[in-house]
Amino acid sequence: MCGIVGIYRFKEKAEPGGIKKMADILIHRGRDDEGFLAVDFELGQAYPLTGKDSKVQGMRVDEFRRPVHLFLGHRRLSIIDLSPAGHQPMGNEDGSVWIVYNGEVYNYLEIRKELESLGHRFRSRTDTEVILHSYEEWGKECLKRFNGMWAFAILDLREKQIFCSRDRAGVKPFYYLYDEERFSFASEIKALLEIDGFSVEPNQQIIADYLFAGLRDHTQETFFKNIYQLRPGEYLVFQGNKLIVHSYWDIDMKEVHFSRQDDYVENFFDLFQDAIRLRLRSDVPIGTCLSGGLDSSSIVCMANQLMFDEQTIDRKLVGERQKTFSSCFENPLYDERDFIEKVIAQTGAEKHYVFPRVENVFKDLPHLIWHQEEPFGSTSMYAQWNVMKLAKEKGVTVLLDGQGGDELLVGYLPSFYFLFGDFLRRIKIRSFFKDLKTYRKIHPIPAKRILGGTASALFPFLMNPSVLGVFTQDYDWVKREFFKGYFRRIPKARKFNHMLNDYLYHQFRNTSLPALLQYEDRNSMAFSLETRLPFLDYRLVEYAFHLPLRKKILQGVTKVVLRDSMRGIVPEEIRKRMDKMGFVTPEDIWFRTVLREGIEEILNSKEFAERDYFDVPKLKQAFISHCEGKRNISFAIWRWVNLELWMRTFLDGRPSSGRLGRDDHTS
Repeated sequence: MCGIVGIYRFKEKAEPGGIKKMADILIHRGRDDEGFLAVDFELGQAYPLTGKDSKVQGMRVDEFRRPVHLFLGHRRLSIIDLSPAGHQPMGNEDGSVWIVYNGEVYNYLEIRKELESLGHRFRSRTDTEVILHSYEEWGKECLKRFNGMWAFAILDLREKQIFCSRDRAGVKPFYYLYDEERFSFASEIKALLEIDGFSVEPNQQIIADYLFAGLRDHTQETFFKNIYQLRPGEYLVFQGNKLIVHSYWDIDMKEVHFSRQDDYVENFFDLFQDAIRLRLRSDVPIGTCLSGGLDSSSIVCMANQLMFDEQTIDRKLVGERQKTFSSCFENPLYDERDFIEKVIAQTGAEKHYVFPRVENVFKDLPHLIWHQEEPFGSTSMYAQWNVMKLAKEKGVTVLLDGQGGDELLVGYLPSFYFLFGDFLRRIKIRSFFKDLKTYRKIHPIPAKRILGGTASALFPFLMNPSVLGVFTQDYDWVKREFFKGYFRRIPKARKFNHMLNDYLYHQFRNTSLPALLQYEDRNSMAFSLETRLPFLDYRLVEYAFHLPLRKKILQGVTKVVLRDSMRGIVPEEIRKRMDKMGFVTPEDIWFRTVLREGIEEILNSKEFAERDYFDVPKLKQAFISHCEGKRNISFAIWRWVNLELWMRTFLDGRPSSGRLGRDDHTS
């Protein structure tokens, strides 16, 4: 796991000091090594350069004086082949192709074997070199062979082009800036903000999407005007000062059918097991996140078998017992230790608990906001932040985590509204009432909410802000005149033959998962950790989407195929568990009590009033109503606070507490 940066200036030469600043701001992503490359496109010449943390010898980047238009930079977190042979930027034998890369291609050993049979020779044991030779052998088609997470830029001096790609699910980030002066890219937005002459401005449309719908990472745009991201499954080609973006992967609409019912479960089990096996490949210590839910418990239990029964990993990288990391609270409504302890008892794993303290929230927020870079959905990110910090303190460098299981296997209860809606659309009244009855038996949700959710699934236009406006009580705190023209609803794809599959696809590609993956990347990399997500193995993703719906959701039960495949592996209390918690915090209580004074200070500040987004008197009244227990609008409150603190950190021109303190917790 690493940080990559690059800048190509069209008119004037690029300065080595500029690429150094961009790389330095990403030091938390990789402290083990740094490297640079200066490139003269006209002469077809590349000049490898070093920095103060470089593990190889060579000219320092700050000593380079030759006029060039392109610089590449890299910060390395060593995971596979810890030797200097993994130094980046990495070039091929004749120096005609170079790469800067962030991520892991888990099937690199299998690809390497094939490449060696085709005559390629390797100087390292890294997956980086496998990508480099794969590009030499197969060109852009190499992307279809990789199983992993990645964001990379390949410089091809033969074609005078830069080829950049992001993995299928978008686990690793790739941001870029392209205007009349330059093309630049980076693993994090903050590196692009270091570019001389770039004007940092807010993207008002994305801010509106966030305030009204809690959306983020749902388009190629970011909260920063003129800074974009490659979407999952995309690549770009920069050639002749022109940039073109292409999609190389998507989920098709086919459905698998087997004559034996057991085949559905057995195939899922095999894919899931192999996804975890591949993600145990490491040369550094490895552990696992454990929330107590079905997804993380399945990974911990399965990984335990692979680690100790099948010995798929060097025991010295695990220890005598698998290390698990969990966020807990003394309030039982937000605590899952009863379930976690059942997994610990079954696996014998070494448990590590962290208890996020509300008293530390505002102290840690500057760091968290600086690392997250864009406003985020709730304080649940603070719970995850503490888990990552704990793992780092315990000497772990790689963590397995359960992100993606909910989006693939119908983990969110609103999914049932689309199931019910499709029954009604197809006039399957008997199926509707049968499933509704079993659903309400398992999940005692008020009928009014179920009907409202089903109606919104059937008639999504009713939820469009242009229809409802912000004329309801929930949005009476916004200044309508400022956001006039910004109200929109992101259209959902209509590519499957069932509303529920369309909903899952939308969650996977546009809403829930992209945001969760950004949180995961920033929180882990803040502590120089690599997180690996078995549920997002592309083979498992495709298989899950191709399953008949009844193998995922049946009579009020979610994740049917996972539950069936984990029989005898996961404790029965968890395998049959129907409630869901995840990384949560008691934020509604926090806002009413310990954090109330800090929030009021923000809402009463001059800066907040001058943003011109809010009807401040109405907003304050809404907050009082929340504090008095008359309503629960904690999600909205967090958006107000987070947006304000984000703007102070990145847009107001004041020194960021997060930036000033970025090394306090990562060294």
